[in-house]
Formats: sequence, C-alpha cells, structure tokens
Amino acid sequence: MPHTKSAWKRLRSSELRRRRNRTTVKGIKLQTREAAEALASGDATKATPAFQATVSKLDKAAARGVIHKNKAARLKSKLAKKLNNLKPKPAEAPKS
Repeated sequence: MPHTKSAWKRLRSSELRRRRNRTTVKGIKLQTREAAEALASGDATKATPAFQATVSKLDKAAARGVIHKNKAARLKSKLAKKLNNLKPKPAEAPKS
C-alpha cells in the first residue's frame, strides 16, 4: 500500500482511469461483436451502419489512448475487408 499522500492520490486516479478504460474496452468488444454478426448475416445494407458505429468507437478509444492506434487500425481493416467482400463487385468490361 502507498505511504505518501501523492502515492495515495496516484492509486485513486489510476483506479478511476482503469474503470473508465475497462468500460470503453467492453463497449468496443460488444460493438465489434455486433458488427461481426451483422457481417456474418450477409446483408451489406444492415452491416454498413454497424461497421460505421464500430469504426467511430475504435477511433475515439484510440484518440483517448485506451487502445493503441495500430490495434484500432487493425480491427477496422479486418471488418472493412469483410464488408467489402459482401458488396457486389462491378462487372469488368469485355476486352476488345
């Protein structure tokens, strides 16, 4: 246990930050899971808003330092690949 006043304060502030960060991380995991389920359903129109909400949460968490920016980028990329595979690809023009 801490002995000095400043160490006690650090303990209190660290605990507050830990709780706040845990809430954010849990929210990210829930949102990511919902987006993955929407993508697994195969409906791109339903999955797009879920994807956008997840990207927003990831960006906010990375900006606040809750998660690393590369982790946020990696998760966004993973979901974007799945979303792009759902969307119909344009037909190629025949070569003459």
